[in-house]
Amino acid sequence: MARFAISRRGFCASLAAGAAFGPRPLRAAEMPDLMAGPTSVQIAPEGYGKTNVWSYGGTIPGTPLHARQGERLRRRLVNELPVATSVHWHGIRIDNAMDGVAGLTQDPVAPGETFDYDFVLPDAGTYWYHAHTNSMEQVARGLSGPLIIAEAASDAPDVDRDEVLMLDDWLLNPEDGQIVDNFDNAMTLSHGGRMGNLIGTNARYDYTLPVKTNERLRLRLINAANARIFGLRLEGVTGWTIALDGMPLEEPEPLTGPIILAPAQRIDLIIDVTADEGDTAGILRRDDEDTWRPQAIFPVRGRASKSKRAAPSALPPNLRMDMPNLADARPLDLPMEGGAMGRMRGGRMGGGMMGARDLMQAGQFWSLAGQIGLDETPFARLSRGEPARMKITNDTVFPHAMHLHGMHFRTIATDGTQGPMRDTVLVLPNEKIEIAFTADNPGKWLFHCHVLGHAASGMTTWIDVT
Repeated sequence: MARFAISRRGFCASLAAGAAFGPRPLRAAEMPDLMAGPTSVQIAPEGYGKTNVWSYGGTIPGTPLHARQGERLRRRLVNELPVATSVHWHGIRIDNAMDGVAGLTQDPVAPGETFDYDFVLPDAGTYWYHAHTNSMEQVARGLSGPLIIAEAASDAPDVDRDEVLMLDDWLLNPEDGQIVDNFDNAMTLSHGGRMGNLIGTNARYDYTLPVKTNERLRLRLINAANARIFGLRLEGVTGWTIALDGMPLEEPEPLTGPIILAPAQRIDLIIDVTADEGDTAGILRRDDEDTWRPQAIFPVRGRASKSKRAAPSALPPNLRMDMPNLADARPLDLPMEGGAMGRMRGGRMGGGMMGARDLMQAGQFWSLAGQIGLDETPFARLSRGEPARMKITNDTVFPHAMHLHGMHFRTIATDGTQGPMRDTVLVLPNEKIEIAFTADNPGKWLFHCHVLGHAASGMTTWIDVT
């Protein structure tokens, strides 16, 4: 795989870009306040100045948070932004009061104010944190960062390195390299969401990670994009999937084809570099024009060992990974409607029924089970410990990445078998899928599309676990 360069002209043609991780952070228990505020970073190619962004800790991605399973994370959000904000700890099964959803689990944190997040980290795995007040805009402006929860040292996989790769895109003005401020654009909201014209890994368009032949790495891939679905393939390596959305697989699964990573999804891989010294391995991204471009470049410099290693062992399971009891599961039905070329005639909003024309004028284009946006009444009320089985029907012409807060679920195949645990599932146009979960975490839990423009324009509901 050859290296590639990008120019100002190439950027205008929608090739990729970014800015780098900062230095390795302190451990979670020792970390200072989590500062959310404006800053400027160099994410556009040579020839552009710095881009004005919103950031956690002054870097893009935001300050990487590292802790160990069972530890307590304490962070004081200090809001130096010009707008209110809050922080959602994506995928972590924590106390509801710490979930960070403004308007549901907490009040938004006003400019100049603070909020203390304090919770135990029950699960090892790859997670992330991001703004959950006006998420479409705040995440698009840069408010997200990785949250990595390590297994006990005795359970950690035998790898030479553990690397976090945060995939994202940016919608920048080709004239000045600044973020395009069109977050209320009806075309974006009613179609596939806000797509960037600048794509990168760890906010670098030319992200490069030197490797060695026969070196073994753990790669933690996080899709932090507002709407982009990444289609990926690896070259010059062999590998295994060991975890999805933070949850370990029962056995490592060999990589045999492309990887599909929807917004908010994560995948943990163990890879062995097979490319020879002087060659280039890496991750390729499938672009809209059906071409493959480098997403991450792995130049091979040196040799880690003379021989290959045996296949890796499975990660230890997290707690509460038992399969839901389908025989006793509460049936739930969640049809999704709306969007461009959709058939939504209206829905419930603000306590009353509204027609499609009035909804569109209000900037609302999508519905979940006939409801547009959050309502005082939850989509479902479940008792603690009760299993549920939800049928999701995508009656739209666009894909949706459906994310459940506070709990993980399993997809159900047509033969009744249950898939691996996840917190976000991709539902393709005109597709029907079923998920099952045990309502084992009390509280008010959001369920929404993580194509954040869809969530902002109707695709948001909640489940009450009492």
